[in-house]
Amino acid sequence: MNHIIDSVEPGRLQFRPTLLALAIAAMFSPLDALAQASAFEANIDAGLAVVSGDSADRAHFGQYNGLRTKKTEVVLGGDYYRRNDESGTVVQAQGSNVLGSTRDLEVRWMKQGDWKVGATYGQSVRYDPHTVNTGLQGLGGTSPTASVILPGTGADVDLRVKRSALGLSLWKSIVPGWDGELSFKTEHKEGARLFGIGMNCPSTVAITCGGTTGIQTGSAVLMMPEPIDATHSQIDARLSYAGDRLRLSVGYYGSYFTNANGSLNPGIPGSLNNSLGSTLPLSPGLQGLLGQPVALAPDNQAQQIDFTGSFLVTPTTQVRLKLGYGQALQRQDFAAVGLTGAPAGQNNLGAKVVTTSALVGASARPMPKLHLHADVRFEDKDDQTPIAPYNVEGTSSYTNRALSNRRMRSKLQAAYQFSGSYRGSLTFNQESIDRGAFTASSAVSGISALRQKTDENGLSAELRRRMTESVSATVGLTRSQRTGSNWLRDNSGLGVTEIADPNSPGSGLGATAIYMPTLADRQRDALKLRTEWQPTDELAFQLSADTGKDRYKTPSDVGLRDTANSQLSIDTSYALSARWNLTGWYTHARQTLHQVRPAAYILSYTNTSDGLGVGATGKPMSKLNVGAGLSYSNDRSAYAQSLDALASADSVALLAATGGLPDIVFRQTQLKLFGRYELDKPSAVRVDLVHQRTHVADWTWGYNAVPFTYSDGTTLWQKPDQDVTVISVSYSYRWE
Repeated sequence: MNHIIDSVEPGRLQFRPTLLALAIAAMFSPLDALAQASAFEANIDAGLAVVSGDSADRAHFGQYNGLRTKKTEVVLGGDYYRRNDESGTVVQAQGSNVLGSTRDLEVRWMKQGDWKVGATYGQSVRYDPHTVNTGLQGLGGTSPTASVILPGTGADVDLRVKRSALGLSLWKSIVPGWDGELSFKTEHKEGARLFGIGMNCPSTVAITCGGTTGIQTGSAVLMMPEPIDATHSQIDARLSYAGDRLRLSVGYYGSYFTNANGSLNPGIPGSLNNSLGSTLPLSPGLQGLLGQPVALAPDNQAQQIDFTGSFLVTPTTQVRLKLGYGQALQRQDFAAVGLTGAPAGQNNLGAKVVTTSALVGASARPMPKLHLHADVRFEDKDDQTPIAPYNVEGTSSYTNRALSNRRMRSKLQAAYQFSGSYRGSLTFNQESIDRGAFTASSAVSGISALRQKTDENGLSAELRRRMTESVSATVGLTRSQRTGSNWLRDNSGLGVTEIADPNSPGSGLGATAIYMPTLADRQRDALKLRTEWQPTDELAFQLSADTGKDRYKTPSDVGLRDTANSQLSIDTSYALSARWNLTGWYTHARQTLHQVRPAAYILSYTNTSDGLGVGATGKPMSKLNVGAGLSYSNDRSAYAQSLDALASADSVALLAATGGLPDIVFRQTQLKLFGRYELDKPSAVRVDLVHQRTHVADWTWGYNAVPFTYSDGTTLWQKPDQDVTVISVSYSYRWE
């Protein structure tokens, strides 16, 4: 029997009522056909949920369930199922929260072994957990205009994005062994989400823009929410054959994205607040820079066709083949969306990326206890986008860059059953990436060198043992090593120079050069452990533990040095009796990162997450079911900072005065109670109560209850301590 509140995750309440679909089913057959049905089931759920607190208290609780801006919700739903053995048809329909802002509807109609048709509709709303107070005019549109206000004196705005999705599907058996499948899905998104613009003058891209002085503002950060009005549609089609030894499949996939908003055109006043909150005129050139159009996601499309086949050579040997060809296009006209300044003759980007892929694989069992598997994957991405000088800096100009690459991956695995208790496997993985020749007329920013090729080899071993009938364990080890070709120093529009020794005096790089972690030499080690123990029929335990570390090596004294992660989870269940059950769980996760910046901070970042929960369900009376659950989660990000010997005096003074960045903390405690009483065989009443407490301390958007403030006085804020209680009562009725 369905109910109002089905589950609650940290920060999110999920409603799972289902739609009464009798009216939908009536469209498929007249009422007299129902009497001939071999099986018929239907139920309706109706109820009311009431939530405490205001919008600020429900900031996290109401992100996805539609209750951020309202305190009550009428919930209506149901299920319908009808099977007719004479015709061989089945009709199913269900819906969730059909009167709410987050709803799901689904209808399926099929004739077993012959055809299936289906339709789905879904709607959801995502609210940003921050409350915006602003004087911005035209918020959510493509031409917002900023105006200076005193912080907190504007209008409160809750940013939200609404999604509406429609899906259709068809499957048909054509002749024995052959079938076809077609599906279509389209999703429309509308609303506004957090976005902004900013500038700090002067800079290498705006050398004539004046800096901050006592009489002018030379920098600004402004909130300009991104307006969303976009549709993404997908088409999947597939023709398949399945024989005794041969399987074939040919498929097509198409993706089409259209955006009604091509650019954001902000209106900028002549004066804004400086970093101390004083309103001053903008420095020369700053207003024009901030008011430039900002490109939004452009229209684009992609298509792909693939061929897949497998053949059973012998009863123990199978070979596989998969071929694919696809292309992605982006050709939206610049002028049509209000973007100017494109290179002469370039009305649009003309982007085109052609992807060719192939996979060849085989698996065999040459011996009863030995299983072998091998495959090779090849992928070639050919970027055919025209090259043009899009970036102009003073008297210098730079083009875009072709981002082609070829990737080859191979895998070889052997698994052996040593005995009834032991099973082991050994896997070798290899990956090679060739990024092609660097576009000589382009330039890179923020890094000192690139790499054309990288190669990674990995080896993993796993051993599983069944110690007793009630205890089993699995342990696995993995090590991989990535290296690459010589580093390529960028010459800013004049190509690259291959550097055999980056630390040599003439390399132009030096000890503080910046290298991308994704291109750096890396050693990765990982260990995993899984254990299952069931000492009695009533009691069971599961333990899972993982740990791993990445070590990065570059010719520089700065950059990312290493990262590490570990995770532990324990789950247990205990059946006290035939009527009562207990459950419990605990999780711990930890991630660390160590990096060094030139002449500045040495940062050690640590994220620790702990969670635990207990639950109980029972049946104290024949017509009464009850349940309770208590969970707690704590997520903390810590930033341990120090300075190297080359740090400036200002940095030394700032760190001494502040002690560095404070921790970011998210804590949540949640209590769930429910009771369901069966009035009679077809009907029941259910009561749910959920209480959730959330604590948020995030210095990136405010500190010590002081909200983040933009240059026009707009503020961004969320309540540090949020308390919410929701009570729902529902009635369900079932027909058979």
